[in-house]
Amino acid sequence: MAAKTSRFGDAAAQLLSTKRNAMHITPLNKVQSHYDVIVVGSGLGGLTSANRLAAAGHSVLLLEHHIQLGGLATWFKRGGHIFDVSLHGFPYGMVKTCKKYWGKAIRDSIVQLKNIVFDNPQFSLTTTFSKEDFIRILQERFGVAKSVVDDFFATVDGMNFYDDQSLTTRELFARFFPGRTDIHRLLMEPISYANGSTLDEPAITYGIVFSNFMNRGVFTFEGGTDKLIGLMAEELRTKGVDICTGARVDRILVEKGITTGVVVKGREIKARAVISNAGVTNTIDQLVGRAQFAPDFLGRFGKVRVNNSSCQVYFGIRKGETIPDIGDLLFTSTASEFSSEEMRRMDTKSRTFSLYYPKTRPQSPPDYTIVASMNADYDDWSGLDKPSYRAAKEAMIERCFAGLERYLPGIRAKVDTVESATPRTFNRYTLHTKGTSFGTKFEGLDISRSLHKEIGGLFHVGSVGIIMSGWLGAINYGVIVANDVDGYLRG
Repeated sequence: MAAKTSRFGDAAAQLLSTKRNAMHITPLNKVQSHYDVIVVGSGLGGLTSANRLAAAGHSVLLLEHHIQLGGLATWFKRGGHIFDVSLHGFPYGMVKTCKKYWGKAIRDSIVQLKNIVFDNPQFSLTTTFSKEDFIRILQERFGVAKSVVDDFFATVDGMNFYDDQSLTTRELFARFFPGRTDIHRLLMEPISYANGSTLDEPAITYGIVFSNFMNRGVFTFEGGTDKLIGLMAEELRTKGVDICTGARVDRILVEKGITTGVVVKGREIKARAVISNAGVTNTIDQLVGRAQFAPDFLGRFGKVRVNNSSCQVYFGIRKGETIPDIGDLLFTSTASEFSSEEMRRMDTKSRTFSLYYPKTRPQSPPDYTIVASMNADYDDWSGLDKPSYRAAKEAMIERCFAGLERYLPGIRAKVDTVESATPRTFNRYTLHTKGTSFGTKFEGLDISRSLHKEIGGLFHVGSVGIIMSGWLGAINYGVIVANDVDGYLRG
């Protein structure tokens, strides 16, 4: 294999000037001393909150510690390729949400991915990932009675936040599909990749997301994440939002139980309200400090669990080479049965390949890239010394190559760029606690929604459990929080 490898982010300095111009970045020394709202972090939730509040007439400053916007909805360039840093799939709800809360250019860039492939020892199939297709597959391929299938979908479609949380997903599956581990795998595996759900968590945390995804199929942004974030940044600037990158916030200021602004690189900037998109655990522990919160709130906060992280391997195909269309998303595993624990092992046999063809990222000359994604636990990677860490990454790359060879024989000879990322990588570049890809578990939502009740003018937006996970959840939560802040500012 003739491949060029490098560490994630090594070329950052070279791209800084270009990105600032493209994203309309304001240098920190040029920002004002006071704003109505300061947004800390530029994930999709933070971007959307800033957009909505600016549209409502408020002055907004967006601060991002990294050199580019997006949080985990981001990308990087290597070897002439552009790699998206996430799986490129979200439910149809994103179409309606972007149409309502973002510009037409963003809405019009959303296209459907029609070839979703599952391949494992229990079954191999291709689906559109729509509700109708899943119903057909369950009846025709797995032999489930129509009445059972209809009852199952009616049950998950009816789930909401206020339902009984004692029923687990494992118990839900046992009720409708007892002993059918193949069906459990079909229904559960993609959701585990989408938000880290396990069989032993509340069924509503599964059902709400499942019913969103298994509706009208899976969609993506034609042109890639860089196009999406670029369009969002352009819209923010047209509405007067000041955007500042390379601006890591030192702390959020609190006086007499009310936030008054932030300190960033030693400079104090005042604000009537602060929205943290820095993760609810980081917000409380690092940016505000536990001393500012009441004991009962901290007791609830102490029960919040951080979700799992991810590993990714990025493959760039040499210019002039092509690969056949083997599907848009490929859920593949050689494990005998589905297991949330197996999926997080360092040597997992389960991974998802996201394939980017010229049809999904049109550019000249045509480019093909592949992103392998695996769930992972931060603690498995955090304590490794440099030689062990390097060896673990190389072993991971080799496992992904071996997995790809099953579907694309001879792929090694076509790859000219290989990159990899681990939970340590995501922790370093996003500052997410333990490099989490999905924020907190379900109980984090209560803490997030209660934050402004503890400290006036302080709000949180971001991934906090199944209800508000993924790209669609982040954007929708951004709208909810923006409405909260607008109401607070207007008194």
